Amino acid sequence: MTIQDKLQQAIRNVPDFPKPGIQFKDITPIFLDAKLCDEIAENIINNFLHNPGKIDAICAIESRGFFIGILIANKLQIPLFPVRKAGKLPAKTKSFTYELEYGSATLEVHTGVIKPGWNVMVHDDLLATGGTAIAAAELVKSEGGNVAGFSFVVELGFLNGRERLSKYSDKIVSIIQF
Repeated sequence: MTIQDKLQQAIRNVPDFPKPGIQFKDITPIFLDAKLCDEIAENIINNFLHNPGKIDAICAIESRGFFIGILIANKLQIPLFPVRKAGKLPAKTKSFTYELEYGSATLEVHTGVIKPGWNVMVHDDLLATGGTAIAAAELVKSEGGNVAGFSFVVELGFLNGRERLSKYSDKIVSIIQF
């Protein structure tokens, strides 16, 4: 059974969440299977590093991006730093506000955690329109880092997020597409 088959079985569809007409892809059942989580991290590493390039750190996006992001960072023995919603980080932060379908959102990163010139992989659980990943990429750049690429467990291809991310990096890895 392929990893895509395993993910297909594990990911739960939740109709009309968070609003009517949305078919939510719930990845939380994945976390009940430690072996599958390990396979996900290994798959992302192998696919991301297949095209050689140095990764100095992982930027994990709140909150589901943290779960697999830390596994990737630990396997590569590199640092991980979180990007969180505004007001969640306790020390001095830099923020980036971006537009959503209905309104806007702000992400933050602690200042000084990204070393100038670091090659950073931006990781999240799911790629939809790309807005959140773009905000994280902008924060990486604003702190002097380079966006080495993006990794996701799930990609909703019909929302064209990959196209929006391509201006930051051509290295975009996702394991399963819907």
